[in-house]
Amino acid sequence: MSTIAPENARTAASVDAVTVGTGPLTIDEVVAVARHDARIVLDRAALEGVAASRAIIDGLAADPEPHYGISTGFGALATTFIAEDRRAQLQASLVRSHAAGSGAEVEREVVRALMLLRLSTLMTGRTGVRRETAETYAAILNAGITPVVREYGSLGCSGDLAPLAHCALVAMGEGEVRVSPAGRGATKERLETETTDAATALAAAGIAPVRLGEKEGLALINGTDGMLGMLALAIHDLRMLLTTADVAAAMSVEGLLGTDAVFAADLHELRPQRGQAVSAANLRALLAGSPIVASHKGPECTRVQDAYSLRCAPQVHGAARDTLAHAASVAEAELASAVDNPVLTLDGRVESNGNFHGAPVGYVLDFLAIAVADVASMSERRTDRFLDKARNHGLPPFLAHEVGVDSGLMIAQYTAAGIVSELKRLAAPASVDSIPSSAMQEDHVSMGWHAARKLRRAIDGLARVLAIEVLTASRGIALRAPLEPGAATGVVVALAVEHGGSPGPDRFVAPEIEALVGAVLSGEVARRAASVVDIG
Repeated sequence: MSTIAPENARTAASVDAVTVGTGPLTIDEVVAVARHDARIVLDRAALEGVAASRAIIDGLAADPEPHYGISTGFGALATTFIAEDRRAQLQASLVRSHAAGSGAEVEREVVRALMLLRLSTLMTGRTGVRRETAETYAAILNAGITPVVREYGSLGCSGDLAPLAHCALVAMGEGEVRVSPAGRGATKERLETETTDAATALAAAGIAPVRLGEKEGLALINGTDGMLGMLALAIHDLRMLLTTADVAAAMSVEGLLGTDAVFAADLHELRPQRGQAVSAANLRALLAGSPIVASHKGPECTRVQDAYSLRCAPQVHGAARDTLAHAASVAEAELASAVDNPVLTLDGRVESNGNFHGAPVGYVLDFLAIAVADVASMSERRTDRFLDKARNHGLPPFLAHEVGVDSGLMIAQYTAAGIVSELKRLAAPASVDSIPSSAMQEDHVSMGWHAARKLRRAIDGLARVLAIEVLTASRGIALRAPLEPGAATGVVVALAVEHGGSPGPDRFVAPEIEALVGAVLSGEVARRAASVVDIG
């Protein structure tokens, strides 16, 4: 099972440097560079391989016979021969024309991820770029220079063309950038600095702009790096959020006087789904020794079965875990890939191919959005049960302090419900919505970039829904006093209280929600629980 236990959730943040060579990067290494500014080191042997492959391209460039992307135009213009004295202009024109993005600025961590992944492909020696081009990309990332990339422009076939072109443009000393302090700690997704021009930023960092040679323009923009970078970040975050969902569900089981009997190992062995087994084990560990659970295990409890949102949590959370494991396997294969067109083969041929098509990545991005929506939907149903006096087993309506005067957490549930409604819309797949382009040369595209963009929004929504459940369950558990929760859920209740989430008269509730959203997104909720019991 491909999961990261909460005690290891800071692995990416603890990486100081990432070596980029011919081998694949890991998801944690992508996160370390993209989100935590780990320094990039280029492998010397791989750089020698880059130089050797460039010599092959230089030889083909001198050949009077046309070679696609080296001495020809691109896409629908692939049969147009370009004279040697115009090829540098051809490469620069390709990048300038493809840097046609529009819309909101893409998050800093996404831009850094896609640049790192493009650099990783360059370092395989299969693209034919010059050594100094790869070195320039590493220098830009290490200097904390982030190209301004716009949200719209990629159809996810021929790669993430516009986003990658905006990055290549900066390597040429053109376009807009934002600059953060080099080194550790510059972790904000969106910088609050003003934009500046690339030429000024590169000069200040002592980086010489590149003058692209034959094929280099294509090599810098023909990849699935944007959608793959967002997939890697999503996998990292969802590993933690699915553990958090188990924590929240355990708290709800306690606060709603549910039973832990349905989480017994032998029951889940009857249906050997791997993710389900992990989630059930988490719930057993989280609820072990809970005084609240023990308080109603006697014959006086006449309830036969809990509602599905409590009883079936391992089945839903587990299915999401299995979907995540599949997505991780796709990401790991893509991280080991050299995606370019044309590509330089190991025996020195330059061949056109279709590996830039984003379908494998686009599909799993859509699959994850479906799983996210369903996990959030189940979480919101548990929240709602706490607020209904007909279903919350003795708690006050809406967990209000003074019924009739206070509204309690009534509208917090509205917020969760509104988010879940949007998550259902975001679960509609982008990857089925191909649209032709490039004069029908690119007549079927993946829309993987768009699948990734909506997944990022969905993950943020899931974190907010889980935070509201933690807030609600914490208040419900507190109202069960003098009964106490288990040790693992108790530390999360204490965390919620630290952020103001204790029972009492109505007050401004949005800050409490936002504080717990931060605790969920940072992994603090999962880490608190994991500090007491072994969960993953």
